[in-house]
Amino acid sequence: MTEFWDWAVTSYGKQGVSAICLNLQDSYGESVPLLLWAAWLAAQNRHLDSDIAAEAATLSAAWSDAVISPLRNLRRRLKSEITPEDDKLRLPIRNKIKGLELEAEKALMEKLSSLSSREKELNYDINQPLNARTLKALERVSKLCQANAPKSALTLLAEALTKT
Repeated sequence: MTEFWDWAVTSYGKQGVSAICLNLQDSYGESVPLLLWAAWLAAQNRHLDSDIAAEAATLSAAWSDAVISPLRNLRRRLKSEITPEDDKLRLPIRNKIKGLELEAEKALMEKLSSLSSREKELNYDINQPLNARTLKALERVSKLCQANAPKSALTLLAEALTKT
């Protein structure tokens, strides 16, 4: 898990990646942890097997529906006043929920990482560029999640993630 988590944190911090990920999440219902997992496998030249990809998509949807999305919705609701001048009470609660949301995403990523041990290594054409492998993996999990973000949006993420 540590290897994937460290890669994800570093990659998410690259210029433009967080904004692209949040757009994919908010506009198309994509799972950011799932997208990052698929991209991580591609970065390791590990093929995303159809059965494992489907299992990962199901796992991601279940975890997101039950835990991550409710926390995200509550955190976003607490961004605005509930009653006049309630910042001193509301904002500390919002920050705690933000931390829980991150923990929930990290837990999902741990579960996804455990699926990675079943993935095959070096299954891509060695002449295929990293951004092409990454895009292919992103498209596969997006389709399985039925989010179906446009190829142009997934291409932006693949390019941002693979930019050196």
